Amino acid sequence: MLQKQIKNELLHFLKSTPKRLSVVVMPDFFLDRLIHLNCETPSFSSIVTQVANRKGGSIDNIDQTDIRGGNAINTASALAALGAMVTPIVCTSKLGLQQIRFHLKQRHIDTSHVKLSEKASVTTALEFNAESGKANVMLRDLGSLAEFGPSNLSSDDYRAIEDADYVCLFNWAGTRKFGTELAQAVFSKVKAQGTGKTYYDTADPTPNSLKIPELMEKILLTGQVDILSVNENEAICYAAMLDSEINAQRGKMQFEQLALKAARILARRLHARIDLHTTRYSATFTATGEATAPTFKIAALRATGAGDAWNAGNIIGEANGLSDECRLVLANAVAACYLANAEGTHPTRRELARFLKSARILRLIS
Repeated sequence: MLQKQIKNELLHFLKSTPKRLSVVVMPDFFLDRLIHLNCETPSFSSIVTQVANRKGGSIDNIDQTDIRGGNAINTASALAALGAMVTPIVCTSKLGLQQIRFHLKQRHIDTSHVKLSEKASVTTALEFNAESGKANVMLRDLGSLAEFGPSNLSSDDYRAIEDADYVCLFNWAGTRKFGTELAQAVFSKVKAQGTGKTYYDTADPTPNSLKIPELMEKILLTGQVDILSVNENEAICYAAMLDSEINAQRGKMQFEQLALKAARILARRLHARIDLHTTRYSATFTATGEATAPTFKIAALRATGAGDAWNAGNIIGEANGLSDECRLVLANAVAACYLANAEGTHPTRRELARFLKSARILRLIS
C-alpha cells in the first residue's frame, strides 16, 4: 500500500479547492486510431505476411478505437480534468478542430488559438502484447505539424504565452522543420516577458536525429527550460551526447538502471530539473538531490498516452507545491488511472482520490 503520509497528503490535496492554474500547451493534435492487437509482434507479422502473399484480404476481429491524439491535446485533456484552464496552440484541419471541441467539450479549454491548415496530423497506433505489458508502434502522417514554427504564432498567441503559469512544448521531432526555432521563440518569450515556467517533453527525438545536436546546443544546454520531462529512451539519448559512458554501458547495465544514470548526468549538465517517467517508476533530479516513486499495479488497457497523463499530474503537483515524492506519486496515479480506464478518459480529482485509497504499488527498483 502507499506510504501513509504520502497518501494522506495527496488525499487532502485532492479534496481541497484547486488552485487557479493556466497552462499553454503546444503544438500537436493528431487524429488517432488505436488498433488493439491481442498478440505479440512475430505472430502479427506472420498473419500479415500470409495475407499479403495471397494478394491481400481482410483480418477480422481487430478491436479499433478512434480517439483524440497528440501530446499537447492529450495533456490538455488530462490537465483540464484536474481543474486547470488550458489553452492549446496547435495546428489541425477544420475536421480536427471539430474533433478537439467534441472530445474536450466538457473541459476548461480555450480553442480560440487553434491554427487551421489543409492537412491534419494522423496517427495509426498498433498496440501489441510484450514482455513488459503493452507496446505501441505509431505510424504517423505529420501533416501540417511538420512545418509548424514561429511564423504560425500571432501576437494573441504570445500574449497567452506570457500570461500562462506553465508553457509546455511537446513533440519536437514532429515539428520536423522548425522545432528548435519554435522552442527558442516560445521559451525566450516566457523568460523575457512571462511569469510562468517552461515545461519541455520532446517525445522521441530519433525521427529527426540529424537535428538533435542543434536541439541540445540551442535549447537543452541553455537556461530556457525549467522542467525537462523524459522517458528512458529520451534520457539515454540525450545523456549519451554529454557523456560517452552511457554508450559504453549499453547492454551491460539493466535498461532501467541505465536510464537512472542518464537522468543523473542530465541533471548535472543541464539547467533544467529532470523528471523521468518509466513503466516501473518515476523520478525527479536536480543538481543537488533526487526523489523516486514506484508506479502502480494495474491492468493496463492501452499503451498510448501514458506519458501525456503523467505530465499533467506532474504539472498539477508542481504548481500546487507538493513535495517531490507526492508530486511523483500523483503523476503516476494520473497515468495509471488513464491506462486502466475502459473509455480512455482522464481522471478527475475525485476519481484519483478513490483510486489512491485502494491502489497498490510496484516494487521500487534499488
